[in-house]
Amino acid sequence: MLALLAALYGSAAIAADADGPASATPAAAPAPAADANNAKTMDAVSVVAPGQTRQVQSVTMEDIKATPPGTSALKVLGELPGVNFQSSDPWGAYEWSTQITLHGFDQSRLGFTLDGIPLGNMSYGVTNGLQVTRAITSENIARVELAQGAGALGTAANTNLGGTVQFFSADPDAKAGVRLNQAIGSDDTHRTYLRMDTGDYHGFSMYVSYDHANTDKWKGYGSQVSNQLNLKAVYQWGDGNRISLFSDSSKRKEYDYQDLSLTSQRVLGWDYDYWQPNWSQALQTANAIRGNGAYPASLNGLPADYDKGDANYYAGGGIRRDNLTGLNGSFTLADGLVLNLGGYYHDDRGEGQWATPYVTSPASGLPLAMRTTDYGLDRYGITGSLQYTVGNNDIEVGVWGEDSHNNIERNYFNLYGPYNGLWNFYSSGEPFLRGFLQHYTYDTRMAYAEDTVHLMDDRLTVNFGAKSLRSTTDAQSLVATTAFAQGSIKASDGFLPQVGVDYKLDDHQDVYASYSKNINSYGILPFATSQAAFDASKSSLKPEGSQTIETGYRVRGSSFEASADLYYTRFSNRLLQTTPCSAVQTCASILNNVGSVKSTGADLALIWKPVDHLRWLNSVSYDNSKYQDDYLNGGVVDTKGKYVVGIPSWMFTSSASYTFGSWSFNLDGKYTGRRYITYTNDSQVPAYWLFNGGINYDVGAYGGFEDISFGLNITNLTDKRYFASTGTNGYVASDPQGYNQTLQAGAPRQFFFNVNVKL
Repeated sequence: MLALLAALYGSAAIAADADGPASATPAAAPAPAADANNAKTMDAVSVVAPGQTRQVQSVTMEDIKATPPGTSALKVLGELPGVNFQSSDPWGAYEWSTQITLHGFDQSRLGFTLDGIPLGNMSYGVTNGLQVTRAITSENIARVELAQGAGALGTAANTNLGGTVQFFSADPDAKAGVRLNQAIGSDDTHRTYLRMDTGDYHGFSMYVSYDHANTDKWKGYGSQVSNQLNLKAVYQWGDGNRISLFSDSSKRKEYDYQDLSLTSQRVLGWDYDYWQPNWSQALQTANAIRGNGAYPASLNGLPADYDKGDANYYAGGGIRRDNLTGLNGSFTLADGLVLNLGGYYHDDRGEGQWATPYVTSPASGLPLAMRTTDYGLDRYGITGSLQYTVGNNDIEVGVWGEDSHNNIERNYFNLYGPYNGLWNFYSSGEPFLRGFLQHYTYDTRMAYAEDTVHLMDDRLTVNFGAKSLRSTTDAQSLVATTAFAQGSIKASDGFLPQVGVDYKLDDHQDVYASYSKNINSYGILPFATSQAAFDASKSSLKPEGSQTIETGYRVRGSSFEASADLYYTRFSNRLLQTTPCSAVQTCASILNNVGSVKSTGADLALIWKPVDHLRWLNSVSYDNSKYQDDYLNGGVVDTKGKYVVGIPSWMFTSSASYTFGSWSFNLDGKYTGRRYITYTNDSQVPAYWLFNGGINYDVGAYGGFEDISFGLNITNLTDKRYFASTGTNGYVASDPQGYNQTLQAGAPRQFFFNVNVKL
């Protein structure tokens, strides 16, 4: 850390002298007006966005290419300061375990978009969107931008309390061609990516890509399979006029990894997983739950008071099928006047599975049944904005509207004996029991207006604006249940302001400050409780809200860029859902307004290019996020002054890449500090370091091919055993013994080799 601080200090000194007689480089051109699409980069990762009135950072296609093919762009964001990304697979694509946090906020309180299309909060349970890995193949992503606070004012999101992540798809190539990437690797990994571009024809261009991936789990039984088709077509004409169509179709099947607790990992080991295909062990466990015989001997090491029935299940899995289409247009109406319009549609059908030993199959008499959570989501929406530049003012007004229909149901199906496949039970049979069937309708309406003023010969940028947001959820219980409620609830605020200022100290340095206020939609959270509890709390519930203040310094030179950022966030009306039963069982949850959270912190980042072809990124992040109140749950839960669960206080990243002729090398390491896994902070997972490396050799044009390259990636170089995701089954108030099975183990060392060909 001291080295990083010294480097930042030295960078400032260099920048201060950059215009002096000794400077060997010409003065940089003035930065363009603030524009989310104009974030500057130095070849790849960028920690500097000149002219922006808030912290904006980005990663590009080049950063994604340096990782194993198929790696989620979210995992690449983990290199940036303040970002904590976790997953139990090496690609960051296994959805049950995928998590991203930013400055004290978890994924459910961030906003995500793709080409302006809202992706919701990308939760595992299908409620308001989909994971980016199902929305677009990673090779087709041009760049990703991360902004803290509420993010850009016009972002189409109603969950972005703590920040926004915007993904942008790559445009078709101007030249017709074919790309093929074939990857193989550990655990019988096979992945094929094929893309065909039409090239530009009088302003029209298009590509179609297909991606197939199949890999065995790194432990236990089963595989994870995905098939994805992307299409993008663009037509451009005149002075900046453009229409683009993006379409995605995705199918995924994922055998789950078993959730662990601190105790089960210690007793049973890192590689412990579901019983499948050992049917006899699953039967023995189910019978033991009913008092018929003993538990399997492998569980004997667990403490006497440990719930051994919840220690393992026969199998779990997830199935998702998505279709996403978006149409966007940008039209120059007059000099300085641009109209942007967009429309989108998304449908999802999915199923989450658990073989539960708590329910008997009536048709077979076996003490196990298949418990499924079945999802059906249809949503459509429009976005629009009018941008007008007049004098020193960049004025923008816009709207977003979305209507969504969502079915979520809990079903139970007969099991007749051992099975090893993964298929959709809902589409192939009738359930013998339906635990609940909830139909939700979501309506979101947002309007905003903002003005960006450029003063003092563009040295001073002032941005101010506000939005109005209304999000309504209507719930209907189509099956009588005590676990869920029905009714209607609305989160709305007519004035959510954002104000920011950026001042250029010179052509290389600027300082900035911003303030933002936002609210979160309720979603389905208030309805996951009994009808009586919902009716009693509805009138007193308030939507979650946040207010963020940040200030920072940015500097750029010919061989470096650096940033320092301080932030303060007040997160109010935090809603907490507690469930008094195991994850595989169904029961009513309890919803509490547990007060507020205060987050303060700092991010420091430096990208340095000391010599030609070498780039070195270092960042350090400190976050102090603490609960400000105790809450009641059958007694006082002592959380005041305790750290927020799942959030590391300290993170450090160091990443270096070097190019020598046709060879390129990259090495990265990240330190993630301890994370608490109970609200009272009496249980935690330890800190760890994780390293990854890669080598690529570019042959260039050869034998009729435009380009051929070979790549080797090694993830988790030191074969570190560590806890990756936390809270996969939720957090509890207290767990000093470490019994809560809510952790996912990180993947051990993995090797991947790929061949990339371009015709």
